[in-house]
Amino acid sequence: MARTASNMLPLGTKAPDFRLPDTVSDKILSLDELKSDKATVIMFICNHCPFVKHVDEIIVALAKHYQTKGVSFIAINSNDVENYPQDSPRLMKVEAEKVGYTFPYLFDETQEVAKAYRAACTPDFYVFDAELKCVYRGQLDDSRPGNGRPVTGQDLRSALNYVLDNQAIDFEQQPSVGCSIKWKEG
Repeated sequence: MARTASNMLPLGTKAPDFRLPDTVSDKILSLDELKSDKATVIMFICNHCPFVKHVDEIIVALAKHYQTKGVSFIAINSNDVENYPQDSPRLMKVEAEKVGYTFPYLFDETQEVAKAYRAACTPDFYVFDAELKCVYRGQLDDSRPGNGRPVTGQDLRSALNYVLDNQAIDFEQQPSVGCSIKWKEG
């Protein structure tokens, strides 16, 4: 399992806009339609990555908990489906239903959205405030497949609590680590 770390988008960066197909609802959705006036979490994930599978359950639990507090969650898959067909939009819908995603699972076929966010790995997490400025980017927590640490979602949970309390995040933000985004060749 190759490990790739987040690129760590600069804090304060405005969330790049997008319009992408949601594989669950079969609608084209935009950031403007999906954002929250409190906090918006954007996650780059995919179907096959063992790092994503390792945290899927807590992602769903965190989303369910924080959606009741007005936080928006958005998942995006930017992998090259020609070389990684298990990440195809059809199978994304199957995966979202199987795992119980309560948020849109968008497909970034051109990979332009991943590039705009400087996403590097799956999973890669970003938290944007009410003005869509990046206030957190990095890991869900310090658990990784095989390292024996429990999956808690502590880093993302803390970041969201700070934002919801209108406080600046004052802890060191650690990069996420996972499988590299499967970029198209050429």
